[in-house]
Formats: sequence, C-alpha cells, structure tokens
Amino acid sequence: MTRTRLADRINQGVFNALYSRALVYNTCWEDPAVDRRALHIGPDDRLLAITSAGCNVLDYALCGPARIHAVDANPRQTALLELKLAGIRRLAHADFFALFGDGRHAEARALYHDALRADLSPFAQGYWDRHIAAFLPGRRGGSFYYFGLSGWVARGFRAYMKVRPGLRDAVERVLSASDLDEQREHYDRDVAPRLWGRGMNWALSRPFTMSLLGVPHPQREEVVRSHDNGIAGFIREAVEYVFCSLPVADNYFWSLYLRGRYTPQCCPEYLKPEGFAALKDGLADRIQPHTTTVTGFLRETDERLSRFVLLDHMDWMSVYHPQALVEEWQAIMARATPDARLIFRSAHAQPGYLQTLHIPGIGGLHERFRFERELAAELQAHDRVHTYAGFHIAQHAA
Repeated sequence: MTRTRLADRINQGVFNALYSRALVYNTCWEDPAVDRRALHIGPDDRLLAITSAGCNVLDYALCGPARIHAVDANPRQTALLELKLAGIRRLAHADFFALFGDGRHAEARALYHDALRADLSPFAQGYWDRHIAAFLPGRRGGSFYYFGLSGWVARGFRAYMKVRPGLRDAVERVLSASDLDEQREHYDRDVAPRLWGRGMNWALSRPFTMSLLGVPHPQREEVVRSHDNGIAGFIREAVEYVFCSLPVADNYFWSLYLRGRYTPQCCPEYLKPEGFAALKDGLADRIQPHTTTVTGFLRETDERLSRFVLLDHMDWMSVYHPQALVEEWQAIMARATPDARLIFRSAHAQPGYLQTLHIPGIGGLHERFRFERELAAELQAHDRVHTYAGFHIAQHAA
C-alpha cells in the first residue's frame, strides 16, 4: 500500500467518523430556485429528495406536488427536518423565524418541550433532548447556524473576521451593496486583498476542513484533479463568481454563514410569511421523512416517482461503493415514471461514472436517460451557491 492510498483511507475514515456521529448540514447548500426550473414540479408529481437540512424539501413542497419522500441515511438530518415540520405545524411565524431564521430563541427549550417534542419520532426526540440548547442565545456563537459540522467552519470564519475587523467591515459592505457594480467594486477593492492569502489557502486545502463541510475525500480529489489551483483555487473562483457576477441581495446561502442568520428579506422561501402560511395550511403534510438510503427506500416503496433530487452522493459512491451505485440506479429505473426527471450535482463537470456505469440488462445510463446539458449549463450560471463544477439534469427516456 502506498503512502498516498493510506492517506486517502485515513482522510475518508475521518469523514466517515464525523458523518456517523454528527449533524453535518444545518442548512442546504444547493439552490432550489435552480432546481425548480430544472424539475418542472407539478401537482401530480411524487418526489424523492435527499433530505440534507430539509430547507429545499420545504421549498419543493411550495410547488404543491402530491408527495415528497425526504430520504437521508443520517438520522440527525431527518431529526432536523422533523423539528422544522413540527415548528410549521405548531408555532406562529415569529417564533418559527426566530428559531430557523435568526438561529436563536430565548425560549427555545420551552417551545420545544411544550409544542414540538410530541410531534417527533423517538430518535428525533432523543437527539433534540440533548441538543435543543443549540438554539439558545449565547450558545455556540449565538446561532443554530454555528452548530453541527458545517457550523464549526462558519464559527471559525466568524472568529477569523473578529480578529480582522477590516475584512469584516469589507464583507458587510459587499452584503449591503445596492447594485452589482457596487458589490463587485467592494469585493475587488476591499475583500479580495484581505481574504486571499497563504493562511486561507492552507485552511481551505485541509482534508479536515472539507470533512467538516460535508465533502468526502473522493469529491475533494475530484476537484484537485480537475482544477489547476486545487481546492483553494476552486473555492476562490466560486466565491468571486458569486460576489462579482450575481446579485447578493437575495443570496441567502453565503450571507447566512457570513452573518450567522437570515434576514426577513434574504432567506429561504419557507421562512417567508407567505411560504410558511402555505406550508402550515397543508403543504407540509405532503412531506414524509425517511431515515434510509435511496436504494433502501426505493426497494421498499410501491409508489412510482416522477422527480428525483439526488444531490452529490454519487461522487463518493462511484469510488467506494460502485456496485451499490449500480444497484441504486437499478432501483431508480424500477420506480421511475416514464416522464421522470432527475437532478444531481458533482465535483466534476463530467464525472466519469456517467460514461462507465453499466446497468445489467440495460447498458449505460444514456440508454435510459437523456441528459439536458444545455439547460443544465444555463441554470448553473444562475446558481447562487456555485460550489459544484457539475449540475446534471436527466429525463427518463423509457
């Protein structure tokens, strides 16, 4: 065994250990506005979506599909979605926004025990019994969005800005810019010279940092292979595209981690009064959480599904569990309706498994799915997160 292979296994082992013991994602890091345009969700659609933090599942529900099955192998992610669904059913908007918009509520513990806990599954009850204090002011940086693995990275950057007040003020000027030209000017003049240097490049290049952000080793290596300047260079390009080419006024993804909270004007649709009201009025009841794998759920359900949101998990499956990836696609094909549409993301613009994956009795993926590359490229240009090299849209051709 070479040193490189041993290091790879150690890095992946660290990721697996962290993932199996912690809440990884406290918010979703994929743009649902792009997803909506790719999926064309209608009232007859039945979706399978990987849960993550549940934000985008709630966003898709606002399109009014018949059913959304939210699937995640990490029970802590399911527990977070359950808490949000309980809050939608049981709380007024002001209390709900304080919890999941501000990331803090002085009465979080009382709200949980009096109004939310009874709606949760046994695992979720046990989890939030131990961790509801994450929503209390003054804990873990004063925001739920500094809780969990990705929250640790956000807290680290917040601490970094505290000792770099010039950078902190420069970032705030970008976030407060009135138009794209002003935003770009502040970034180029005030932020970039202060932000990018050896220390930041070193921190971003550490495998442990990527593990905290939920990026497994195969994805990290995919970025390193496909980008001349490695992880740090890829992230810098993504940040510069976001802050120099897209309006920041509605970019709640980046502003959340820079500020530690959403604002009423810059937040996901489920946190806005009209979105919250629609979910409370019955749309939230169309969401069914499941703690299992994609394949496990598809093998157990009798439903035919017309929309699939598969995030980026196939990157690491193709490296560590290639046979499981074949089985997942077999299960997808078995349950997909003739008009099914799928979306997924990748660390590579054209991941190799799209060409090499072979499904017994069918052949390659392109035998059953038509990939809409032009639409995917058009939509990716508007993606407010912009941290994936590849965005893929597939239409069932059977």
